[in-house]
Amino acid sequence: MKVPAEFDEIRPFGPEDLPAAYERLLAYPMFRTMVEYVFPGKPFDALVARMRECKTNLEFQKTFCYPFLVNLLSKVSKGADMDVKDIDTSCRYTFVSNHRDIVLDSGFLSILLLDSGFTTTCEIAIGDNLLSLPWVKDLVRINKSFIVERGASMRQMLVASKRLSEYMHFAIAEKNENVWIAQREGRAKDSDDRTQGAILKMMAMGGEGGVIERIAQLHIVPLSISYEFDPCDFLKAKEFQQKRDNPDFKKGKDDDIISMQTGVMGYKGHIHYHCAPCIDDFLHQLDPNMPKTEIFDTIAARLDTEIHRNYRLYPCNYVALDLLKNSTQYVSMYTPEDKAQFETYIEGQLTKIELPNKDEAYLKERLLTMYANPAINYLATV
Repeated sequence: MKVPAEFDEIRPFGPEDLPAAYERLLAYPMFRTMVEYVFPGKPFDALVARMRECKTNLEFQKTFCYPFLVNLLSKVSKGADMDVKDIDTSCRYTFVSNHRDIVLDSGFLSILLLDSGFTTTCEIAIGDNLLSLPWVKDLVRINKSFIVERGASMRQMLVASKRLSEYMHFAIAEKNENVWIAQREGRAKDSDDRTQGAILKMMAMGGEGGVIERIAQLHIVPLSISYEFDPCDFLKAKEFQQKRDNPDFKKGKDDDIISMQTGVMGYKGHIHYHCAPCIDDFLHQLDPNMPKTEIFDTIAARLDTEIHRNYRLYPCNYVALDLLKNSTQYVSMYTPEDKAQFETYIEGQLTKIELPNKDEAYLKERLLTMYANPAINYLATV
């Protein structure tokens, strides 16, 4: 399919782009290092030959990404599953989810879509702040990612947001692709998942008709992602203290790389994805004459409710909530062994944090809050 040239700088690579992109990847020594780490014991030349045979992005994903992620799941989790009973696997959707892991939220979604009966994966929204290495930028665009431009001037951001929105509409309507985008810019470090109105405003910049019609054309499915454990929790707690102690604190250029590595390789326990019904019917019931701000707030509240009520909670979430509130209100939801194991886990994560003025009590409160918030938000919906 011919994709309009206006999207060339942000779109995933098409089949015609792949041969040149493969050769660029092979010119980077770091790419070879990564491949040999991900596929140990397999001859690099054989992997290269197989890569060059992949004529589409989906073929590349099925050949390399799918087996890597399945193998990864077997090593760092107790398995992953996805509930799709409320959606039609023959349709295409924009999955809007809470955001826990920089790399794996969308990665696991792609393999779970295939396992659930979809004939394709999803195109992935990724911030350009994560793409400082040229070979990484090539790799993610081979892997069906499109680029969200950040850090520009207000005028440039308006232009970039409109182009991003128009591309998402194009991907759904013309390319017949699924799309994934997080409900907010960046991860919710405290796991209090709330949809940013700016995301919905961006979505309404593309398409045709009124605001509600434009958003409905993306066929949004609220997606809940529930990891039993977040291997980046101690890094997030550390960042909370750094920002508390220094309001001008900014992450270093390597911090996102460390978070990506930690997230990919760290233990996650059980993993569950849950697709709520597409919100098209809900949107069509809204008054199109409402003020735009009210429309966006109403849609955001709907997404949040659907995401919160479809969390899968684990014993650690209830343990964290009781420990945070110094209560035993939810003691029926976990065993003494569950509590002891989680407390040991939290103490272990605290030991990983290195700070000059380490505030153990504050850091522990931050960690407990991360695990308690999904329970707090879920319980508010029942």
